[in-house]
Amino acid sequence: MKKDELLDHARQYYDKDQILKLKRAITFATAAHAGQKRLSGEPYIIHPIITADTLISWGMDIDSVIAGILHDTVEDTDVTLEQIDAQFGHNVAMLVDGVTKVSIASSGLKNIDTYLPKTKDNLSKLLIAVGQDVRVIMIKLADRLHNLSTLKYLSHEKQIKVALESLEVFGPMADKLGMGYVRMQIEELAFSYIYPQEFKKTKNLMKKRLGKSTRKLGKIRIEVEEALNRHNINAEINGRVKSIYSLHKKLAKVNGNIDDIYDLMALRIIVDNKNDCYIVLGILHSLYKPMINRIKDYISSPKTNGYQSLHTTVITPSEQIVEFQIRTQKMHEFAERGLAASFHYHDQKTSKDYTDNNISSSLPENMKWITQLQEVVEKLKDGDEISKNQLYIDLFGNRIFVHSPKGDIYDLPEGALPLDFAYLVHSDIARNAYGFRVNNKIHAFDKPLHNGDIVEVITKRSAQPNQAWRQLVTTTTARNKLQGQLRQSNVAVLINNATNIIRRKQKNK
Repeated sequence: MKKDELLDHARQYYDKDQILKLKRAITFATAAHAGQKRLSGEPYIIHPIITADTLISWGMDIDSVIAGILHDTVEDTDVTLEQIDAQFGHNVAMLVDGVTKVSIASSGLKNIDTYLPKTKDNLSKLLIAVGQDVRVIMIKLADRLHNLSTLKYLSHEKQIKVALESLEVFGPMADKLGMGYVRMQIEELAFSYIYPQEFKKTKNLMKKRLGKSTRKLGKIRIEVEEALNRHNINAEINGRVKSIYSLHKKLAKVNGNIDDIYDLMALRIIVDNKNDCYIVLGILHSLYKPMINRIKDYISSPKTNGYQSLHTTVITPSEQIVEFQIRTQKMHEFAERGLAASFHYHDQKTSKDYTDNNISSSLPENMKWITQLQEVVEKLKDGDEISKNQLYIDLFGNRIFVHSPKGDIYDLPEGALPLDFAYLVHSDIARNAYGFRVNNKIHAFDKPLHNGDIVEVITKRSAQPNQAWRQLVTTTTARNKLQGQLRQSNVAVLINNATNIIRRKQKNK
């Protein structure tokens, strides 16, 4: 891709002043990278241009696109952050700094156990980069996608390193941000380098099956289109093929029997509104026999990364098994682009939240883990130690949603305990936690919560944190708040003891 193609793409989304700023950034980066070449032999500037173009296609704001152009200048050239700040503003400089820190923090990866740096300094850099502004990770994802597409020019050892990091860290991160299509691209490319034989085997298996399925699915599509037209439902129908890596993982669960995988191909139906989603579901079930245990309502109960859709698997009169996904255009856009879609950067670029870079206040509920991450950053700055395993759970572990009795939603890592919920709600509520009710039943302190639970904290003024609670919290946030309360309690005990000693002395005089 050339810079003129990038600018033509950008003109569709940004105003004249923003385009001028982008032009300056391209000129600046081209000069900084002058004489540098990629291992492919291409001029180095091609890489940041493609990174920036990807960010445009995701609908990112102009500062993110410019940071994409400049993201390697500080690490790979003589350019300083101060120069970037002076030329392009504080926000761009901060984003470039964040991307540089993520690159440095992950540079020593050999396997997932060594990914999260052991030194507090590097750990802080990684956390700050992710927690301070989520756009840093989105720029890094765009950067990583292009690097994966050019892995063939690297040594075998380097290929495995980059692919493994991508599969185990950046793929899950894209998933946490709801960016399903990006996750699939990362996994597909990384899988082909880490397990080339398995990749070829799975790809060939899929190719054989798809030939037959595609023809049969075409007939089903026509039947469904005709039925929706009869009911005056405006809909777009297209096919979805399971990714090779997803198929590989699923085959491992069914002893390699592809006949047990019903969602190899699916028909996706995109409609105008949520009510139409349920109407379409009813129409499909009137046409075909539904497999009741495979009906999933991710609209009323979204996945933890925000994904919404209705899923149903049906058996046709010819005994073909077909999966359907039903969603609105907005749900589809979020399923493909995730957080980039939910921010609507171009609409928000003049808002106070946006200009102040207070992006966390605009995060959807399923992204509040980013805000919690910022609390961890502050603790690290204060000198607190956090275990590598705990950080892995907080950053990359599966998430659950639980509800308060009032209906408020709280995001926790899988395996979280009731005290984790209490500390997430408020430190003072947790301090006086006497017991818990989950789904209107008494629930033990050491019993994990599950997705969809309704959790009530029973408080009592006489209840106070104690050392045993250390074993009853799993999140970094809860552990830090508990430690602070225990320190306060110890100080209070010392003061009380000192006061009693003084009183006794005065009484004996």
